[in-house]
Amino acid sequence: MAKKSEFKGQISDVDLRMLRIYKVVVECGGFSAAEVELNISRAAISIAMSDLESRLGFRLCQRGRSGFSLTEEGQQIYNYSLQLLSSIEDFRTQVNTLHTQLKGELNIGITDNLVTMPKMLITNALSELKQQGPEVIINIRMIPPNDIELGVLDGRLHVGIVPTLRALAGLNYHPLYEERSKLYCSHNHPLFDVDDSEIDLSAWDAVVPAYAQTALIKACHQQLKATATATDREGIAFLILTGQYLGYLPEHLAHQWVAAGKMRAIDPDKHHYETDFSVITRKGARSNLVLETYLEHLMGES
Repeated sequence: MAKKSEFKGQISDVDLRMLRIYKVVVECGGFSAAEVELNISRAAISIAMSDLESRLGFRLCQRGRSGFSLTEEGQQIYNYSLQLLSSIEDFRTQVNTLHTQLKGELNIGITDNLVTMPKMLITNALSELKQQGPEVIINIRMIPPNDIELGVLDGRLHVGIVPTLRALAGLNYHPLYEERSKLYCSHNHPLFDVDDSEIDLSAWDAVVPAYAQTALIKACHQQLKATATATDREGIAFLILTGQYLGYLPEHLAHQWVAAGKMRAIDPDKHHYETDFSVITRKGARSNLVLETYLEHLMGES
């Protein structure tokens, strides 16, 4: 088998342009969808991808009638591109720091369904950051907590908001929220009008989380008859609202349905638990005025 050519030489502006195009193509799932996002023709995208493959020395993606998919090398190049482009943006932000001007990007990862928290710490801090630095670009990623931690560790994210389950050595943790969850059923569930003292939880189907939890929270879910799982809290809400499942939801998230008479908490004094949320940043990260300003506003809010 012929040895693949190695990538040599300096990374040029042309290389960066092709990598940015490649990033958009991957995130859009193909050339056609990327046309609108990039505002260039499909033919131009195809040429850029072919040139990038020639430059790197291997095929990045399969495209044709069977659809668009990444090769193994293509997935790795996408991951490397995110790190490279993030580093370039960090450099631009750091240079702007010398001028004490708030310019650059803030890449933030947030656990799902925190927007309904009564204390809008994240929202208020973002608002203050944007008012102080109108040219700041804010990129929010709603992804699972473990992906947020990895993103902060490898530099793709500047900051994250995650449940405090464990402390990773490379991260700083700053307490932000305490969230209470209760056990709910919907208005069309047989238990909606049943007295709490008469309910046997083990007799009813329930949805439980398919993501990491503390031992105390797991113990609460182990009392349920788990016949469904969900990877996030919105998924749990979907299943509770079918009228077929019980499930734990954050009090602030369930409030809209409780107020409308579409959900109720089952024996809330007995069936509840608390989840702590923290702001995470990478230990030893370079100075970044945009991030520092955001954290100042966020911690000031809390």
